[in-house]
Amino acid sequence: MKNIYLTGLLLLISASLAAQSDNFGGIRGKVIDSQGKNPLGFATVSVFDAESAEKTLINGGITAEDGSFSLSLPQGVYSVLVEFMGYQAFEIGALGINRDQRNVDLGTLEMEADTENLDEVVVQGEKTLMELSLDKRIFNVGKDLANAGGTASDILMNLPSITVDPEGGVSLRGSSNVRILVDGKPSGLVSFKGSSGLQQLPASMIETVEVITNPSARYEAEGMAGVINIVLKKENNQGFNASLEGITGNPHNFGMAANLNYRHKRINWFVNYGVAYRRVPREGTIRQEVSNADTSFYSYQTTRGTVNGLNNNIRAGMDYFFSEKSILTGSYLWRRSDARRLTNIRYDDYTREGGALDSYTLRTQDEDEKEPNSEFNLTYKRSFEQNGHVLSAAITYLDYWENSDQVYTQDAFFPDGTAIPGGSLLQTSVNDEFDRQWLLQMDYTKPLGNEGSFETGIRSSIRNMENDFIVSERTESGAMEPLPGLEDIFLYDENIHAAYAILGNKSNKLSYQGGLRLEYTDVSTTLVRSNEVNPRDYLNLFPSAHFTYNISPDDAMQLSYSRRIRRPVYNDLSPFMTFSDARNFFAGNPDLNPEYTDAFEFGHIKYMDHGSLFSTVYYRNTKDKIERIRRVDEEGNSTTFPENLVGEQSMGVEFTTDYYPVDWWKLDANFNFFYARVDGSNILDTYTADTYSWFTRLTSRFTLANGLDLQLRGNYEGRRRVAQGVQKAITYLDISASKDIMKGRGTLILNVMDVFNSRRNRYLFEGPGFLTVGDILPRKRQINLTLNYRIKQSKSQSKPTILGEN
Repeated sequence: MKNIYLTGLLLLISASLAAQSDNFGGIRGKVIDSQGKNPLGFATVSVFDAESAEKTLINGGITAEDGSFSLSLPQGVYSVLVEFMGYQAFEIGALGINRDQRNVDLGTLEMEADTENLDEVVVQGEKTLMELSLDKRIFNVGKDLANAGGTASDILMNLPSITVDPEGGVSLRGSSNVRILVDGKPSGLVSFKGSSGLQQLPASMIETVEVITNPSARYEAEGMAGVINIVLKKENNQGFNASLEGITGNPHNFGMAANLNYRHKRINWFVNYGVAYRRVPREGTIRQEVSNADTSFYSYQTTRGTVNGLNNNIRAGMDYFFSEKSILTGSYLWRRSDARRLTNIRYDDYTREGGALDSYTLRTQDEDEKEPNSEFNLTYKRSFEQNGHVLSAAITYLDYWENSDQVYTQDAFFPDGTAIPGGSLLQTSVNDEFDRQWLLQMDYTKPLGNEGSFETGIRSSIRNMENDFIVSERTESGAMEPLPGLEDIFLYDENIHAAYAILGNKSNKLSYQGGLRLEYTDVSTTLVRSNEVNPRDYLNLFPSAHFTYNISPDDAMQLSYSRRIRRPVYNDLSPFMTFSDARNFFAGNPDLNPEYTDAFEFGHIKYMDHGSLFSTVYYRNTKDKIERIRRVDEEGNSTTFPENLVGEQSMGVEFTTDYYPVDWWKLDANFNFFYARVDGSNILDTYTADTYSWFTRLTSRFTLANGLDLQLRGNYEGRRRVAQGVQKAITYLDISASKDIMKGRGTLILNVMDVFNSRRNRYLFEGPGFLTVGDILPRKRQINLTLNYRIKQSKSQSKPTILGEN
């Protein structure tokens, strides 16, 4: 499979490089009001294939604030449709792009006010899956068939540069230190659970995902590998429009979703709602050897379990247009997740490998979990007369709560099944966690001269988290008593204040910008009952620089640098241990220090007749790298918690391409090869690792007759070394198909995720006196059938691609 994927990728890249851009051209123009002659910003411009009977959407976008637009097109004959709320739509036909006339200037297009309601318009075009700029890639996730019926975690798993491990952890270019935002802001979904909390957000609520691998100073400095921003759906088309979705799947995956929008004059209302019930089975094994000078101990652990979850998500809001240049947006997002987790673990114990069984232990976890959380947001944006002169301000409040009530039963037996005296346990765990956060932000952009700009802004984050934790055990008298060291209240208070400034300009084909971000962090953790207080504060400067050289309209290069930070957050610092597994415990480390990274990147974008190629070379130097270290005692009990290593150096090369061999066949490929050197010699001399690894993803989509599409995706993540051992390779395959029905208003989608149940977390860790080998399948093959129905809404819409955008 490795050779097949690699060979296919190399052939694809070679074919893309061989393509020429001689037949590439475009159109431009400006849209204004016919009476006042005022520019109409944010008007929709759609370009259709005039020679296609089905009126296929080729490209499109929205006008800039001064009414101007520019769209790239290959050779062909096109019609152009211009639409804007409150105005009569009009169409220009028979525009030819050819070798003699590559660029067409439509001049000034005047729109007449419309006094009557517009009839319903259904556009049957589709977005491009990926829109490229040199520091950011925007993925229009609705195009990907594999996302239907899934979650935000499934969407990320299907995107280039991103890998999602079987436990739900997200990595960007091989690094798990990535900042995940929702609508440009932190989300309660990644407060306590980390990125695995994204499994609660339905894919149907997501419009696009932005991947920013080397962010400028306007972004938070958090996240060594970069920023992933998940943008939720919000239509703003005139009148009423909606999309409805129903889902059924095996294992159990039942749900529905609705995205509603109504815009009339100055007000735009939007509502998104999704509900899903899922049953997720998991299984796994852990084999462990523990030895010292006198004895050896072997154990073999098998785990079987299911998580039954009911998730509700609703988001509602309103845009109020004081004018087209002055917009106030208010929104409210509420989520609730109710889960029942049942896990059965069997431990088989031996005194020598391959010998007779000494004893076995059965442990059961029964957990009820409730997670309601809400987010409030108020945003104001003011655009001035000069194009690009913008002031925006936002206030966000997040309120998150989680309650976990767990019961553990455990019984030990001799090999013949006889109960071992004193080998029975009954334990309970009650865990209440709270997270409240205020975010205040203001940004200002002012153009300078013809091509320059100045940006500045301030941001404050005030966060208070609390974890009330207690584990109790039944005594011989039958009473439940707290276990020593497992009853306390953990407080986490975090205040981060930031200011930034960016200055940019352009000289001929060269664009450049430099930025500086100042961040002050004040973090304090407290164990209330034991009165342990650990305050930390630090002031940091984070410079960034981006240089873009446009060789031609279809060919550009960029060199960039940024300094990043990873702050230890709640999960990293909380000393409370997980208790579901009686022999493998995980906790945080209150003494962690932040890690810092200097990131360098050189990128190149090339657009061609039949596709595009995006290539990047990158280098990262990290100090005080945070990595989880596993320790095992003489009885075979392991503890894993994060520690600061000396650091890590990594470098790599990445290729992302889309290619159309023929009109009905589209290929998307991503290939990332990297080298990393991890230095954990401050903990143990042997905790150093040099690793070469790679991952690749190849998607092949076929557009067949009668609105039928077929999609195949192969994934391979190579073996890589970590400080304590090896993370083994992962290979898996997804298959999807879709069919347009109901005269194009509906789409039926069938997908099969992880066809061969091969997406397993396999590892080998070793340290002083122990060797651990694990094989975990946290989610089995999933089959989903999804029906999407649209009311006065296009199948998807397109946005323009801007080369060199920062």
